[in-house]
Amino acid sequence: MPANLTPQYQRLEEQYRKAQTLQERAGLLDEMLATIPKHKGTEKLQAELKTKVKETKAELQAEAAAPKKGPKTYRFPRQGCGQVLIVGAPNSGKSRVLKELTKAEPEVAPYPFTTREPLPGMMPWEDINVQLIDTPPITDAHFEPYLLNLVRAADAVVLTFDGSSDDAPEQTAEVLSQFASRKTKLADVTGFDDDDFSIIQIKTLLVATRGNDPGCDDRLAFFREMTDANLTTLKVDLDESASREQLRETIYGSLGLIRLYTKKPGKPADMSSPFVIKTGGTVEDLAAVIHKDLVETLKFAKVWGSSAHDGQSVGRDHVLHDKDLVELHA
Repeated sequence: MPANLTPQYQRLEEQYRKAQTLQERAGLLDEMLATIPKHKGTEKLQAELKTKVKETKAELQAEAAAPKKGPKTYRFPRQGCGQVLIVGAPNSGKSRVLKELTKAEPEVAPYPFTTREPLPGMMPWEDINVQLIDTPPITDAHFEPYLLNLVRAADAVVLTFDGSSDDAPEQTAEVLSQFASRKTKLADVTGFDDDDFSIIQIKTLLVATRGNDPGCDDRLAFFREMTDANLTTLKVDLDESASREQLRETIYGSLGLIRLYTKKPGKPADMSSPFVIKTGGTVEDLAAVIHKDLVETLKFAKVWGSSAHDGQSVGRDHVLHDKDLVELHA
């Protein structure tokens, strides 16, 4: 029997995945358990939620009893329309990607482990920005514990692969393995694993830096054989402007978003800073992004754009398109 999860539950699930503290996760799990439809199709998920609630509360108690000084942690306030983590093996081009696409100034050098701490930067794309975060390299012997929460809370991941290195297939496979051993899967979709609620999947774009190297295709093929990874792949040459722009557009595209402009009744449209929701999102989804109380009071909307005739009145379940102009009526 299908679960038929409600939009409200799905929004809570998304918030849970992005939560960065145990306290946040515990509160959201309680809400998810209270909100999930109660029928035979959700029995397994309900059981997993109850187990997760119990485990999270135990973690909270252990955290409260533990000494306050612990391993280093990082939290980055979400900025722009999405947060994308850049991960990879040593010298795979992570910092160069950040440097070329943002105004950040990471250290870029030919020796390994030049990145010792995560570093954010804002990547402009048309009239919005995407937050990119460079991270320390990952090997079989080096995995910063805080990386797990950063990646799990991200909207997407860029996994860098040095297209000119014979070591790249094995090193990049090790990156996947390090996350997988911690119940985090760099995958072609974002969300919880259908068979195991404790495993989180994060949509990942495999970026082959130095992609013009003659052996790049063979190295990528070997990597796929080693891992059976089914990741969207882009070969880039970061010395070329056109290649950098293609990477910029592909990163934004990996987020699966649409931009929406709004106007108040009788007022001019605000075309300066669009709201963003997932592709396939509805008028109700837009209302939830603007203010949670608006979802309850929303009556209808008027829409100008490709999803409707100009000024057409639509209901809350109307599916919006990129660059639609929406006037909400509560």
